[in-house]
Amino acid sequence: MLQGRRVVLGVSGGIAAYKAIEICRRLVDAGAFVSPVLTPDSLHFVTQQTFSALASEPARTTLWDSPEPSPHTHLGQHADLVVVAPATARVLAAYAHGLSDDLLVATLLATRAPVVVCPAMHTEMWEQPAVQANVALLRERGVHVVDPVAGALAGGDVGMGRLAEPADVVAACDRVLGASHDLAGLRVLVTAGGTREPIDPVRFIGNRSSGKQGHAIADEAAARGAQVVLVTSAGRPTAPGIEVVRVETAAQMEAAVAAHDAHADVIVMAAAVADFRPKAAADDKLKKGDGVPELVLEPTPDILAGLGARKRPGQTLVGFAAETSDLLAHAADKVRRKHLDLVVANDVSAPGVGFEHDTNAVVLLRADGSREDVPLADKRAVARAVLDAVLDLRK
Repeated sequence: MLQGRRVVLGVSGGIAAYKAIEICRRLVDAGAFVSPVLTPDSLHFVTQQTFSALASEPARTTLWDSPEPSPHTHLGQHADLVVVAPATARVLAAYAHGLSDDLLVATLLATRAPVVVCPAMHTEMWEQPAVQANVALLRERGVHVVDPVAGALAGGDVGMGRLAEPADVVAACDRVLGASHDLAGLRVLVTAGGTREPIDPVRFIGNRSSGKQGHAIADEAAARGAQVVLVTSAGRPTAPGIEVVRVETAAQMEAAVAAHDAHADVIVMAAAVADFRPKAAADDKLKKGDGVPELVLEPTPDILAGLGARKRPGQTLVGFAAETSDLLAHAADKVRRKHLDLVVANDVSAPGVGFEHDTNAVVLLRADGSREDVPLADKRAVARAVLDAVLDLRK
């Protein structure tokens, strides 16, 4: 997938910059057109002339010595992929927080191409909470991270933080480019967040869903070329190009889904829709002095079952099952009863899994009974696994 693709290779100022020379050579050998961008600090470890000799065009080091008036936008707009190897703690922080203080970070901020970052630093720096928070934020935004490995570091130290091997970095770039538009032409409808069913103008019946997993699926689908509609109750930011429909109650979500499902090729119902709602909501705030109110509940519409009942040929329907016991039995029952093609099941009682977490661990259960276990990972990685399974079902 690298053949004929334009790759910006960013090199930042760490001792691992010497490995970027080999990465550059391998990218060129794979047929990529490589544009090196070196930070000023990287020049303490490698030379601009080395990359200019190996790459497809001369290496750039600043915003001010380029033939283009805006080199960062030129590079960002024309790139099929931007890879940063090594990515130092400074570059990761600047990228995560939008601090455009050199040509490399400016290019990262100016591109809509997929981005791969390859952190490399001493163990103490890699494990620093601020660095981990920046990496988690980038992952959440769809940046692909090639994690460092354990091994020899500068100064004779040994530990986690060594840059991944050049062959592994290039293989990751190849995978990202191969997957970057594999959903092109598909219309994907995603729901996210927990619904709120009003008791009175102040109080509601709800659940712990943050919408993070549904939003991650929508962002990943859009990054891979799909036309995405996101129906969400969560006030979270979304990637550019996604049509967002904001809702609050189950009834509003049902109406929004009904307005779009007929045209969708793939429907992913990641929302945690309330099962019950008050039969009548009070017009005014209920007062404690008036005594304990009697709440009469009624079922909310089963949106997923309705979708399964009217699913058209060629449409792929994915449901979610958040359970606290008998995970596989409940998931299999949901697949059968609601005519699903795939269910994403997770045990929300497990540490780090499900509601309000940045991570998740799921089982993907298909209608034919086959399953795939996705171990604990950030929710964007889980989103990739879900969409990979959807593509496999549609073959």
